[in-house]
Amino acid sequence: MAGMTRRDAVKNLLRAAAPCLAGISLPRLVPLFAADEQPTPDERAAMAQVAREFRERFAAPAVSVAIARNGQMLYEQPFGEANRETGEPLRAASLFRIASVTKPITSAAVFTLVEKGRLALSDKVFGKEGILGTEYGKSPYRRYVTDITVDHLLTHTCGGWTNDSSDPMFRFREMDHAQLISWTLDNLPLLDPPGERFAYSNFGYCVLGRVIEKVSRQPYAEYVRQEVLSSCGITDMSIAGNTLKQRAPNEVVYFGQSGEDPYNMNVARMDSHGGWLATAADLARFAGRVAGHGAAPGILKSETVAKMVSPGPASALTAAVKYARGWLVRNDGRGNWWHNGSLPGTTSIMVRTASGFSWAALSNTRRQPSDEINLALDNMVWDMARRVSAWRV
Repeated sequence: MAGMTRRDAVKNLLRAAAPCLAGISLPRLVPLFAADEQPTPDERAAMAQVAREFRERFAAPAVSVAIARNGQMLYEQPFGEANRETGEPLRAASLFRIASVTKPITSAAVFTLVEKGRLALSDKVFGKEGILGTEYGKSPYRRYVTDITVDHLLTHTCGGWTNDSSDPMFRFREMDHAQLISWTLDNLPLLDPPGERFAYSNFGYCVLGRVIEKVSRQPYAEYVRQEVLSSCGITDMSIAGNTLKQRAPNEVVYFGQSGEDPYNMNVARMDSHGGWLATAADLARFAGRVAGHGAAPGILKSETVAKMVSPGPASALTAAVKYARGWLVRNDGRGNWWHNGSLPGTTSIMVRTASGFSWAALSNTRRQPSDEINLALDNMVWDMARRVSAWRV
């Protein structure tokens, strides 16, 4: 596996997973950049052709792309239709479900609490000494549950509750967070001691949302908006609804393929592991601002960021790529961080490069096997960026 590329590593993850300015609202990034960094008309046409080929290959109604560098938005372009049935055109302001691209956002929120001294990664989560105490499920807990720490949840090493056919986050749509967490603790035993094995866990990040709520004494989404998103200049993100009738203003309509129904899930309950709505530009802003790039300061301290993107225990996906804390990272000195997302009707990617770029792409469809379209979306943005001769990605 030593020769695997970053994209091969994303494929491995998908197969394993199967789908200092807090409180200050900063100006949104605007397209202010040197003239020689602007894509020429020919380059923009070449970028559009790359997007067109992606849409044709996967029958994607729409794809939205945003690319920033060093705190400046360089490119923001919608392609296609927000609503395939009505022909409603996609706009740059169109919102998409971002699926697991939510996880880096939740991780950043956890680390803001660490910086405030209100949380430690070594804190236990469940049990009498845990942050959540015995609030969920029946005590005494099953084996290993009281050993789980915040860091185990961040690094997907809690010992089980993986995203396979038994993933609790896609079961019991009628249950709320408390009911689902209690059911899982009572009925799904952990398979390994925490810290020993990587197992991608949506449920673990659901629990992190409840940790954030307990420690901050605020609803998860409210805390994230105030302490993370507003510091990045992001004002329009929210938690998605479940049904077509609950479609938010400016939200796209999702196109199910492979027999999938995008409106047959409890997406709102996925809040902290896969529930946010965002534009591509929102995600490019977040990726650029979480640690800072160029003249744009980071929302987290450098030592905090170093911990956030350091590989977790037992997290190697390949010789070069590991899972850190909410991010996939290169372990070969190249310094790229990223996360992809996948749900019925949704494919997403967010990337931060060592060369100062941050970008995102969102599509309102998914095709099975989902690793193929996820890798293609990732490739698409790299290919688009390479069409601009002034950019060195």
